[in-house]
Amino acid sequence: MVLSLGLSSESSKMTTEDKVEAKETHASALHDSVRAEISRRMPSIALSIGGCTVHEKGRNWGRLLSGLIAVNVIILGSALVSGSVFNKVAITPTHLQIFLTVLIILTTIWMLYYSAYTSREDHAVLYKDGHAGPIWLRGGLVLFGLCSLIMDVFKIANYVGYLHCESAVKIIFPSVQAVFMLVQTYFLWIHAKDCVQLQRNITRCGLMLTLSTNLMLWMTAVTEESLHQTVVPNTNHSVAPRTMAIKAGGGNSECECSHTACGIFEQAYYYLYPFNIEYSLFASAMAYVMWKNVGRLVDQHNHYPHLRFRLQDVLVGPALGLIVIVVGLATFVVYEVDVTAHDEGKRIRALTMHYITTLVVIILMSIATIAGCIIYRLDQRDHVSGKNPTRRLDVGLLCGASIGQFLICYFTVVAVVASGVMGHLSALNLVCSLFTIIQLGVQNVFIIEGLHREPFHETNDDSVFSNAVAVNSHESASHKPSDIIGETKSNIYVITDTTHNHGHTQAQPHQLTWKRRLLKEICAFLLLSNVTLWIIPAFGARPQFDDPIGVEIYNYNTWVAVVNIGLPFGIFYRMHSVASLFEVYLTS
Repeated sequence: MVLSLGLSSESSKMTTEDKVEAKETHASALHDSVRAEISRRMPSIALSIGGCTVHEKGRNWGRLLSGLIAVNVIILGSALVSGSVFNKVAITPTHLQIFLTVLIILTTIWMLYYSAYTSREDHAVLYKDGHAGPIWLRGGLVLFGLCSLIMDVFKIANYVGYLHCESAVKIIFPSVQAVFMLVQTYFLWIHAKDCVQLQRNITRCGLMLTLSTNLMLWMTAVTEESLHQTVVPNTNHSVAPRTMAIKAGGGNSECECSHTACGIFEQAYYYLYPFNIEYSLFASAMAYVMWKNVGRLVDQHNHYPHLRFRLQDVLVGPALGLIVIVVGLATFVVYEVDVTAHDEGKRIRALTMHYITTLVVIILMSIATIAGCIIYRLDQRDHVSGKNPTRRLDVGLLCGASIGQFLICYFTVVAVVASGVMGHLSALNLVCSLFTIIQLGVQNVFIIEGLHREPFHETNDDSVFSNAVAVNSHESASHKPSDIIGETKSNIYVITDTTHNHGHTQAQPHQLTWKRRLLKEICAFLLLSNVTLWIIPAFGARPQFDDPIGVEIYNYNTWVAVVNIGLPFGIFYRMHSVASLFEVYLTS
């Protein structure tokens, strides 16, 4: 690999071979000059441009310090969250909200400092990571952030009615959180791809503070949502209609609202909690990738190719996926209405309908995923090479989040088998759990394999050059090294052999091969099906509590712990699968 910077021909009469030789000779000289200039300006970095490696003095120390900040914040916050849940502990939700408000203010100040000062310094951000913060991920962040803002507005409107008997912190916290989400959404939209080269340790600490703040907001929201959905069983061991085990948010039961709309606002913002939970997770993932990219140099060939999203490429997959969504929403509405009724027959019918619908969707997803894995075996695309923090994070989150769903499924299987599989409801619960385990496993394999495949490259024949020289035509060879450094971000091109294509070259971009079309159909169907399986539990369906088998086998406290720990990760797994499947769709 040879680096060519701002070369220009010395004579129009030179032959092609002479031009190539002159460009390569001058590139070598400029390569040494650039390295010398970077070393002079940033002496703490030893740079190898061709291999894109960085040996940074103090890098381990900076990562250790930022990691310690995150660990301490998360552990302290976890203690406050846990303590505020139980009435016997003298820690109220107000104390937790004060802690979160301080964290949010500190994080907001750092993000403003980075945007206004650090990122604007000369040579602070020489490189952008094309894999980090893709447009669909940032678009999802904006969508979830907008819903979270609406949730904060409803919270403020609700808490205004309790000002006469509650702390003003209950209004201050959602107000500060709303400002934080506006600043953070702007920050991540603009800077998610940054590979920072200056003030690296400060930036690492700031990003870890951002990550831990978002994780604390996620943990708080998940706890409040879980408490809101937790069922208290009757003393006769039958499952009662859903009630709140503990008042989420720690409101005083003796405090009455001063206006009549409090109940409406409270019910409204609980339905928006799933969006707030996903927003915090999206922001945490993007902050982590930025943290990994601090001090990193990214070659041009590591960027995504130009990928286009065309709905005309697929038809069957989106159609089946939309049918699944419609059926899933209808089932969810009927389930929510009937399962809370005092009629035992309606409750059993609602659970039966839920299990059958889920089972059919899971089986269809499993068949589609296995077909996709078979196509991968027939596919000749190479696997991607090189380190990529975004891809590694996607795989880690995918495998880690699926553990939550595995946890609930295996506990359910053991409970049903131990009870002797009594009745059709228990049989459906058992079969649904077993097929969910299978579907999670094959879907993980399909997505991970797709993320590690080279994308199909769509190029025209006349755009492929036989020589291995890529130049920036608007640069002059008379540029000094100091000028080149200031324009590194836009003027560096890495020369690769363009005749070696890792993917398939399409002479006609709009005509897909049968393998590409089938992969896109499968990805579209799986994407919409995962959206359905996200909606149903995220907005309140809790068959784990409405079916008494778990409580009877494990007792109430154990089963509540299993569900309230595993279910949030299972919900996140479905949404993370949606984002990963969209990427696989684009590269297929």
